[in-house]
Amino acid sequence: MTEPIYRQIADDLRGKIEADEIVHGARLPTETDLMDQYAASRNTVRDAIRLLATRGLVESRAGQGTFVVEKVSPFFTTLSDPDLGQESGVYRLESAAAPHTSQSTRLKVEIQRAGLKVARELHLDQESTVVSRHQEHCIDGAPWSLQTSFYPMRLVEQGATQLIQAADISPGVVSYLKEALGIEQAGWRDTITVRAPNEAETWFLRLPDDGRVPVIETSRTAFDQHGAPVRMTVSVYPTDRNQLVVNFGSVPSTGNAAGDRGAPGHPGQKSPRTPSVAPVQATGLLG
Repeated sequence: MTEPIYRQIADDLRGKIEADEIVHGARLPTETDLMDQYAASRNTVRDAIRLLATRGLVESRAGQGTFVVEKVSPFFTTLSDPDLGQESGVYRLESAAAPHTSQSTRLKVEIQRAGLKVARELHLDQESTVVSRHQEHCIDGAPWSLQTSFYPMRLVEQGATQLIQAADISPGVVSYLKEALGIEQAGWRDTITVRAPNEAETWFLRLPDDGRVPVIETSRTAFDQHGAPVRMTVSVYPTDRNQLVVNFGSVPSTGNAAGDRGAPGHPGQKSPRTPSVAPVQATGLLG
């Protein structure tokens, strides 16, 4: 059976995009030009463009036209590294492209009610008070992730007053809580969810407003030496520019990306499909 004409047009345009005949970031020909090129009706051309948009290959910009989406070099975020509670990012970040510069917004600190999710993870009543510390992270000016950490208010009442100050806690909250309160972080649990972005995430991460690009939400709950939860950190990453890495056992660091460090159970085994990694340099604040 012959494919519908709009699919044939979409497949032809996709081939040109993949062959760089239409480069990433370039504007597609106008609907009129495409109608002439493919001898098709306007509705057929629009259906083809809509199919390309559904596949994440093009995006429409109000008043400007339809553009091929930019090719993004993924960032590799390692979940299994030691957790220092750093607010510049709980997880280690590496890039698959040239060296990059990261920036973070100033910390936004609030005192609020725990709510259902936070209360459940921190073993609190929903009406209990928690401290939230929120930052937005960018790489080369492009949004990369959102991070919010929640702490029981009792930690502040016991003397960890830096938690309510809008300043970075160096070298990290883990060391600070040990020094201030004798709380040692004994372990943590990560929960990873893929979901549709909310309105605020869509706006900051510059995602299509139709929800076709989901986000990865990692929720880390940290426990002290007595098994009590002392911190919940929620990080949100767009799936179109991030890959998560988990290493177990003896995995040598070769200066390459996730697959080049070796697969679990096979130290040193390399993946030929994974690009080399360059460092991301953290500098300054945004806003």
